[in-house]
Amino acid sequence: MRNFMHAIERLTADDFDADVKELAGLLVDAVDGGASVGFLAPFGHEEAAAWWRAQAPAVADGRLLVWVSREGSSVTGTISLALVSKPNARHRAEIVKLMVHRDARGRGLSRALLATAEQAALDAGANLLILDTETGSTAEHVYLTGGWTRYGIVPDYAGSPDGTLQDCSFFYKRLTASG
Repeated sequence: MRNFMHAIERLTADDFDADVKELAGLLVDAVDGGASVGFLAPFGHEEAAAWWRAQAPAVADGRLLVWVSREGSSVTGTISLALVSKPNARHRAEIVKLMVHRDARGRGLSRALLATAEQAALDAGANLLILDTETGSTAEHVYLTGGWTRYGIVPDYAGSPDGTLQDCSFFYKRLTASG
């Protein structure tokens, strides 16, 4: 098995704007691959780019941290961390939009992106993370084997890209400085 090194970088607001096209391509690939990431098929590049552009204010003000992995100049994966600004909830954050291009899967990239976001959450003072994912998905396996605790399943929570309602698993992870 080949050892893959993942070049993961956090996007600044300027970098984010410059990478919207690549991020949109990644989102379209996820939806085309059947991932339940909030969108229904058919889902085009312009619609995906518009969704990413709508995130720009949160990226600019630091409420949303976005990382990408690259292979050459192509974005192969992304993860976002949504920080909570409520005074009574600054200790928690949410993992959103962990996506790896179908051509880059099976190399440990999801785990590397997740570890990056987990460390950034700790650095930002958040020691409790939450997320949700489709029950039975490959992503769920990543979380179940990565130290996350499933605290519930909601039936028919969200539609897959074809509109079929799917169950959703909700997870949390308490973070410590040692992992």
